[in-house]
Amino acid sequence: MDPTKFRPSSSHDGGVTTTNAGAPVWNDNEALTVGPRGPILLEDYHLIEKVAHFARERIPERVVHARGASAKGFFECTHDVSDLTCADFLRGPGARTPVIVRFSTVIHERGSPETIRDPRGFAVKFYTREGNWDLLGNNFPVFFIRDGIKFPDVIHAFKPNPRSHVQEYWRVFDFLSHHPESLHTFFFLFDDVGVPADYRHMEGFGVNTYTFVNKAGKASYVKFHWKPTCGVRCIRTDEEAALVGGRNHSHATQDLYDSIAAGSFPEWQLLVQVMDPDTEDQYDFDPLDDTKTWPEDLLPLRPVGRLVLDRNVDNFFNENEQLAFGPGLVVPGIYYSDDKMLQCRVFAYADTQRYRLGPNYLMLPVNAPRCAHHNNHYDGAMNFMHRDEEVDYYPSRHAPLRQAPPVPGRGTGPGTPTGRSGSSGGSPTRWGTQRSARS
Repeated sequence: MDPTKFRPSSSHDGGVTTTNAGAPVWNDNEALTVGPRGPILLEDYHLIEKVAHFARERIPERVVHARGASAKGFFECTHDVSDLTCADFLRGPGARTPVIVRFSTVIHERGSPETIRDPRGFAVKFYTREGNWDLLGNNFPVFFIRDGIKFPDVIHAFKPNPRSHVQEYWRVFDFLSHHPESLHTFFFLFDDVGVPADYRHMEGFGVNTYTFVNKAGKASYVKFHWKPTCGVRCIRTDEEAALVGGRNHSHATQDLYDSIAAGSFPEWQLLVQVMDPDTEDQYDFDPLDDTKTWPEDLLPLRPVGRLVLDRNVDNFFNENEQLAFGPGLVVPGIYYSDDKMLQCRVFAYADTQRYRLGPNYLMLPVNAPRCAHHNNHYDGAMNFMHRDEEVDYYPSRHAPLRQAPPVPGRGTGPGTPTGRSGSSGGSPTRWGTQRSARS
């Protein structure tokens, strides 16, 4: 028997019930007892395993974006952007990349209604030939704060009162009143878009400023926009929200699932705004401030490609609850900027996934890359990768592992793309005080 043939998968299911170790279970209806009415025996291994596993089915839910739904599909590059980026999956029109997308609400628990006034998350994982790229955003183009050190505070303010566990807006208004830069996002939250009709009729924005790098090493600041081809729809009144949520508190999840199952595939167009970092001082706003939008009359939207969701997830837990995103996952041709919120998120998102799912969360099939990958990250809890190498360090003359060749705009060390965003300490522009370690 080939032991690798039966790695855990429902495609290898047999016709009889077994224990997790594969032993047949002859009675899955009754516990083993002393006589017909006697006490249950501790030696009933199947009973103990069944109940113990049931008690451990749930994993820690996300602190934010706990409520969400996922779907799979593809991203197709539709326009030539080779002047901006050398990213392989954007190599030319017609190039397709598999993706998985998760939509979510931000503040409330995993089972909360999807009609709550709340920002919506819009996260896309691209399984490219050069590794996974995660583009995380919201349905608002801006955020409440510009410095990551305030992120726990803004989330605490929006979360339920720790004493009563009831969300109370006096706490929200109290916090935001100390941060006038939050007013921009405040208006989006209390506009119609604060309660989208469903996930299909919802825009998405990267919110933070990223960097494209082309083959010549030229860096450009970019802002990402997702535009639904079916238009934007919102729930406009509290009465409508109460009616929709009262009938089905998972209405947006069901709408997404049913639409895909019926062959009505949701689609979005990806567009970018582009700014030359050498010209950033020409504008009266900081392009790295995520509480600001870039005026589209000055920096017009440029089409890149389309996103189509044509497959539902096979298992909600495996491909939604264990699905993990992090803005630190980038590919050659795409990099970070000095955006302070983005810099904090690069650390925080990976950290929360290691807590929630374990140090090997990127081995889970939904998170693993679809390309060859190799490093010396060994062992750890629930490591299930088969490895038979004798060398687990670098460098070594006894192992073929070597460093990848430098990518455009980045050297062999920990450097960042060329251009004014390249220095780790921020660029000495009029925005210098905002980019200091603690402003």
